[in-house]
Amino acid sequence: MRTVLVTGPGGAGRTTVAAATALAAAADGARTLLLSAEPIPGLPAAAEPTRVAGPLDHARIDSGAHFRAELTDLQDRASGLLDLLGAGRLDGEELTELPGAPQLALLHALRRAAEGDWSGYDVLVLDLPPLTEALALLALPEQLRRYLRRLLPAERQAARALRPVLAQLAGVPMPAQWLYEAAARKDAELAAVQALIEDASTTLRLVAEPGPAAEDALRTARTGLALYGLRADLLVASRVLPRHSSDPWFAGLAAQQEKCLDHWRQDAPGLPVHEAAHLGRDPHGPDDLAALEIPAPDSRTPGPAGEPWWTEEERDAEDGATTLTWCLPLPGAAKEHLRLVRRGDELLLTVGPFHRIVRIASALRRCTVSGAALTDGVLRVRFTPDPALWPRTT
Repeated sequence: MRTVLVTGPGGAGRTTVAAATALAAAADGARTLLLSAEPIPGLPAAAEPTRVAGPLDHARIDSGAHFRAELTDLQDRASGLLDLLGAGRLDGEELTELPGAPQLALLHALRRAAEGDWSGYDVLVLDLPPLTEALALLALPEQLRRYLRRLLPAERQAARALRPVLAQLAGVPMPAQWLYEAAARKDAELAAVQALIEDASTTLRLVAEPGPAAEDALRTARTGLALYGLRADLLVASRVLPRHSSDPWFAGLAAQQEKCLDHWRQDAPGLPVHEAAHLGRDPHGPDDLAALEIPAPDSRTPGPAGEPWWTEEERDAEDGATTLTWCLPLPGAAKEHLRLVRRGDELLLTVGPFHRIVRIASALRRCTVSGAALTDGVLRVRFTPDPALWPRTT
């Protein structure tokens, strides 16, 4: 299944473009499912897929209902512990969603897609939150899996037979088996979502209204996309004004938009830019969405998947010493906003608002970090083999 994730700066029209993308895919003959958390004028708002037109279905993600269902299920699973503590149960009617619930509901929708709940569709189009929030959301499965592995390592389960004895000695209840089972289940669910996000058939579609603010946001987004190894297949310029207006005021705005579009094409020459004309009103219904002429997603695999890192090797001509350089493209990154720390077998990398912890390639774990530099939009981390761990052979 082809998955298209749509995001952009707040107010740029990403929900409209997501709907127009899904409509274009359906018009191209693909069985298409559109998922959105926001209501879309002219489209049904049911929680389960509902037919819109032709092979296009739409479902609205209800984060409140998902939060109540998840918390109720958690209470049921932890009933023994809650009874031990004398805790009172919360009824579904009194539960109100907390911050972060919409993001978890979106991850749940991606999990359903990864597990084949919507296998009858050729294309899935998901309307994501605003740009920075969306990139953080797509990085969340990898981060949560790391937290689970650190807090509840799988190897600890080998001692489960000793828990009753340890509980008596310590005088406090030991973690129940259900906790480890729940952690393993959540790790498997998150792994499926991460695999879907990293799959070669999954791409992002960026939406922005041409202007100085959007130009800065997209430059930052390019850095985040590269850091997380995400691929964008299209940049949609929304609400583009007619080029040749007799009104000087409109002509000035159009000229500013055109200048911004030129910058976008220069900054990311490999990313196609589609100009969606300003309709003079907010789009309402399939006819207005079709008038935007958003291209249908390419049914072919967009490009190679996998980690964006690559390794370069350099040998000193005089002493034969070897330096290995781990390279990561970070277009738009600034040195003053870059922070890099090695901890054990991991690199803690912060670039502006984005943060990622990556496991060092196996060949480099026996090396020491001898330097790092950001040049021409590429971060290069230099490693020198540690003789104590990687003895030189003569």
